[in-house]
Amino acid sequence: MRKGFSLIELMIVIIILGLLATLVVPNLIGQSEQAKVKLTCVQMHSLGDALKSFKIANGSYPTTSEALKALITNPNPTIYTSYPNGGFIGSKKVPTDPWKTPYIYVRDSDSYDIISLGADKKEGGSGDNKDIKLSTCE
Repeated sequence: MRKGFSLIELMIVIIILGLLATLVVPNLIGQSEQAKVKLTCVQMHSLGDALKSFKIANGSYPTTSEALKALITNPNPTIYTSYPNGGFIGSKKVPTDPWKTPYIYVRDSDSYDIISLGADKKEGGSGDNKDIKLSTCE
């Protein structure tokens, strides 16, 4: 009675594993950056919803200088009298993008945009390094 595998059986298993690896690994490479971009858009949409709640409660969006910090603490109690005690997001700090960089908030009259600088953490760029804007997220 046999108690082990023959060399041929082991070689067949190794070849099968090698073939599977050559098919799977190329599909996984690059998925990490795409997932980070999608997560960035999800986070920016959540921040956008909080900004809309801010506008409903206070009549306008925060100014560019007040930035997203206005979602966690009242930047001006004399102006924003309807500010809720817990803020507009369920956190004590503003989230950062997946690359650990703070989001940039820009208000232009009665609209706003939220920007992530992307993987290179610098303005501009292309490919995986391009800036991600809420206005261009799907």
